[in-house]
Amino acid sequence: MSTLGLNHQGLVYDTDEQFLMTTVPFCRDGLDRDDAVLAVTTTANIDHLRDSLGGDADRIEFVDSAVWYDAPGRTLAAYHRYVTERSDRRIRIIGEPVWEGRDALEAAEWTRYESVINLAFADSAAWIVCPYDARVVPVAVVDDARRTHPDLVDGPVTEFSPAYVAPDLFDGGIRGSTESERDHEPVLRFTEDLAAVRRFVATVAASLGVSPERVGSLVMAVNEVASNALEHGGGSGRITLHRAGHRIVCDVTDDSPNATVDWFAGYLPPDPAQPRGHGLWVARQLTEFLQIHPTATGTTVRLHHRAA
Repeated sequence: MSTLGLNHQGLVYDTDEQFLMTTVPFCRDGLDRDDAVLAVTTTANIDHLRDSLGGDADRIEFVDSAVWYDAPGRTLAAYHRYVTERSDRRIRIIGEPVWEGRDALEAAEWTRYESVINLAFADSAAWIVCPYDARVVPVAVVDDARRTHPDLVDGPVTEFSPAYVAPDLFDGGIRGSTESERDHEPVLRFTEDLAAVRRFVATVAASLGVSPERVGSLVMAVNEVASNALEHGGGSGRITLHRAGHRIVCDVTDDSPNATVDWFAGYLPPDPAQPRGHGLWVARQLTEFLQIHPTATGTTVRLHHRAA
């Protein structure tokens, strides 16, 4: 690995031995080179790694993937903090997302997260191996791993993934309808009055069964998106909310003729010194999923927020 530039690899395995054949040498080589090594994986794989690495395991940071992979925006921010805090060293990461029990929306958004890693850490001295357990991970997700990882690794063998798609060409569109005008769905047209936006979201969210502690984060997230729409999206827009299972879905659609086409906007951390451009990043920290979709009349930002 070079000292600069990302190395992002997918590891598809179907035995514990195959997992260890790749990850144990990966960790040991990193320790020999004084790299910072982080292993975010299942509790079972953490135990396997500890047993195989012996005393070397004490020099590795282990995190349960069920805790780390909370929401794509927050997880990417956590990795960014880890890399930034160790900017004087090379970084090695085993990053195994949670795929079991994910519904279609969750699987799609975590797949997009895997794609955006290639942009977020393009200039970082980071080597990331993302394991996929073919015994439990759906076939479609494994197929997507070959689209989101430039390289595939299996033990000592590394090869370019012929299915790889660069993030700017990756399918970042919203799956399913993006129409907001459902029957009886509350709609707010807004201009510069963000206080009215906050009141509307708080009132409707509470009526849809959002817990009080979750209402606040949704209100703040929508406020950031609406503010962004006012500044960059024509100065006006509309907001709708409805409940879909255990989530609240909120669409913020601006009236700009220049639709945003970068589905990954807000995933890349803004420069702390810049006075603007933090809104979508903040919104991704406050809610579970945020999707961006161009429409005939502007841009729709869809937020998916847990009700409880």
